[in-house]
Amino acid sequence: MKQSSVCGRLCNSGLALVALALPTAAWAQAADPQRWQLNMGKGVTHTARMAWDAHMVALWVCVVIGVLVFGAMGYAIFKFRKSKGAVPAQFSHNTKAEVVWTVIPIIILVVMSWPATAKLIAMYDTRDSEMTVKITGYQWMWKYEYLGENVAFTSRLDRNSDQVRQSGAVPTMASDPHYLLDVDNPLVLPVDTKVRFVITSDDVVHAWWVPALGWKQDAVPGFVNERWTNIEQEGIYRGQCAELCGKDHGFMPIVVKAVSKEAFKSWLASRKPAAAEEAAEPAVEEAAQDAADAPPAEQPATGA
Repeated sequence: MKQSSVCGRLCNSGLALVALALPTAAWAQAADPQRWQLNMGKGVTHTARMAWDAHMVALWVCVVIGVLVFGAMGYAIFKFRKSKGAVPAQFSHNTKAEVVWTVIPIIILVVMSWPATAKLIAMYDTRDSEMTVKITGYQWMWKYEYLGENVAFTSRLDRNSDQVRQSGAVPTMASDPHYLLDVDNPLVLPVDTKVRFVITSDDVVHAWWVPALGWKQDAVPGFVNERWTNIEQEGIYRGQCAELCGKDHGFMPIVVKAVSKEAFKSWLASRKPAAAEEAAEPAVEEAAQDAADAPPAEQPATGA
């Protein structure tokens, strides 16, 4: 795994002094989870990296606080133990100590909340989007509509996973590496494009979640929520419904296929109704020609 500097990110977050006291190495994670992975993945979008940066800042701040607090506790327990004749002080209040342990946490929270708030606002800024996809949750599948393009389709658990699920067989990584995480129709998106999502539900509350994109959003009946993404790497990214939505909640995967802009344009054109009709016409004409060229069926003989 590749090492990357955490100090730069901490400095950008206003925590340079904390960063100088921390190790400078952190391990980058792939978009898909790996065996024995301990940290969250960095994802393939700017939004995902913002979430990762905020997570690392909070993690290292907690590590420093934990080391200081438990270090002080350990020192006090060892240095001033009863066996060495230590006598506990007799007091009920210490104004200076109470001010210090109140003011310092407030300062830490304010310093951490400033960059976190800026990142949260950026995560919901859907302005200047180049395309919009409407996502509708159903029990138990997803419907995707490319608004303004007249292209829409449903996406549900792929047939192979469904057959294995109902057969009672035990899937393995060798035979079914993406068991319950494959669909019949993935959501195809172009890379290097700001895509706006409008998310809702037709029946109950669902949640659309692809970890590599760095966010998840509830799909609520009667409400329309917004999010956006800008995928930077081509690939296939998987997720699941993240809201308990009924008996088949666990069989409602999400697959996003990120392709180049040129490949996306070709795919989108092939999914439009006009293109589908043109593709079907030769097959219909060929079938009609075959029927015309076929010899006439013999008439059954009738008795005199």
